Amino acid sequence: MRYRPHFTNRLLTSIVLAVATMGAGMAQAATDPKTIHMIPQGDLKILDPIQNPSYITRNHGYMVYDTLFAQNSKGEVKPQMVDAYEVSADKKVWTFTLRAGLKWSDGTPVTAADCVASIKRWAARDVSGRLLGAAIGELKAVDASTFTITLAKPFGPVIEMLGKPSSNVPFMMPERVAKTEATEQIKDTTGSGPFIFKKDEWVPGSKVVYVKNPHYVPRNEPADGLAGGKVVHVERVEWNFIPDQNTALSAFKGGEMDVYELPPADFLDPLTKDANVKLAVDPLGNQGWLRPNHQLPPFNHPKARQALTYLVNQDEYLAAAGFPAKYRHPTCLAYFMCGSVNDTQAGAQAYQGGQNLEKAKQLLKEAGYKGEKVVVLAPSEPPIQAAAALVTIQNLKKIGVNVEAQAMDWGTLQARRAKKDGWNIFHTYSVGADVYSPAVNAYAQASCEAAPSGWPCDAELEKLRADWVAESDPAARKQLTDAIQTRMYEVVPYVNFGQFFQPMAYRSNLSGVLNVGIPVMWNVEKK
Repeated sequence: MRYRPHFTNRLLTSIVLAVATMGAGMAQAATDPKTIHMIPQGDLKILDPIQNPSYITRNHGYMVYDTLFAQNSKGEVKPQMVDAYEVSADKKVWTFTLRAGLKWSDGTPVTAADCVASIKRWAARDVSGRLLGAAIGELKAVDASTFTITLAKPFGPVIEMLGKPSSNVPFMMPERVAKTEATEQIKDTTGSGPFIFKKDEWVPGSKVVYVKNPHYVPRNEPADGLAGGKVVHVERVEWNFIPDQNTALSAFKGGEMDVYELPPADFLDPLTKDANVKLAVDPLGNQGWLRPNHQLPPFNHPKARQALTYLVNQDEYLAAAGFPAKYRHPTCLAYFMCGSVNDTQAGAQAYQGGQNLEKAKQLLKEAGYKGEKVVVLAPSEPPIQAAAALVTIQNLKKIGVNVEAQAMDWGTLQARRAKKDGWNIFHTYSVGADVYSPAVNAYAQASCEAAPSGWPCDAELEKLRADWVAESDPAARKQLTDAIQTRMYEVVPYVNFGQFFQPMAYRSNLSGVLNVGIPVMWNVEKK
């Protein structure tokens, strides 16, 4: 399936601006070894990675900010801004000491008070941050370089949460910035990371510019995943937003652009055959989701939601989205990603036979379905969600469901899914870093009104998740992971329609590109 954008006057204007920008300055990309030009996945509109969880804003955050801890290429959490930490024998008091010499991008010292304020703001906004925040009795700065977390109740994955790799990432900000209400956007972009955001050169809809932070002090060790030394070898990074994918592909293949963050699935095979192009593949990948509305019939009944699981053939969905076979994971029944530390087949036995339309039809009947209209929100873009919606609509019709496909753009869909009535199913997907554990997976929540759109409500699942975050023993946590997934297959908060890999493409004259699923530009050299 080839995705062709749905153009509007605003979008056409953006294309004209982007192409004009290319014509003026991008020809230097092939020859300037100190500037990297990247085609980002979208237009950067919001600069606050705590207030907004979008991946484009998260990527901006990694350019500008640093973290206390970070995951390496093995998924292990390692100190980043932290130099050393210790935990009391009763595991209630955690003491953290910052690395010496850390500075903000304005040259002022990073202090423990800055980190305390940053953690509090993140914990007020993020799904796993709220879990940690609810367990904290006291969070305070001891001196300029040391702070403590004192737990009021058991919480096992303290370090894992502080090293959370994806949205919302607990980025560190100056105290004056971090005291901004979590629901309000920050205005000051002073950062703790390897690059500085050039607000004076930002052209929304066209260009974002970052320059090397002269005050940043990297760790004295090799880069490893998102951890290790964030050494910057270039002076400048430009994100050049090109809405039309064919124009973007031409600019990349012609050498005017160095990095193409998310080329569409049907561009992957041609790019693989280009000797001047390399692909960076996140080893965990992404997971696609079919999300039912638990508040409305028929999917307020668990058997109807279980029917949706039998409806899915993962290869069918991923092929419809254009992914070549080598970029599709074999059928994955793990709610927390196949290949992750929480990969399990618990509770999935009934579904190992694959798609079973007759079983789906039977379960719908047992759930009391009698031909009522089922509304599927069908976006025109992005391409993965658009393709998934069409496949679901087709398969629902095969089992006799009265389907109404409501066409709309993605922005309209996001607004519609926030309302509890008027729809039954929407589709989305998430990077593995946002799915791999019961603590970070927002859509695993079954907290009723507090859950994301779809609003699953199950006290048993919520208790198991609470037990998981309270547990510090890995073996006991593994047993809880199995119990959580078993319950999820009974409750079905969402259905996994496939695990897939969407590589980042880059020119072969770049070296040191990290396969982390996020376009970080430290460690990268350009010839």
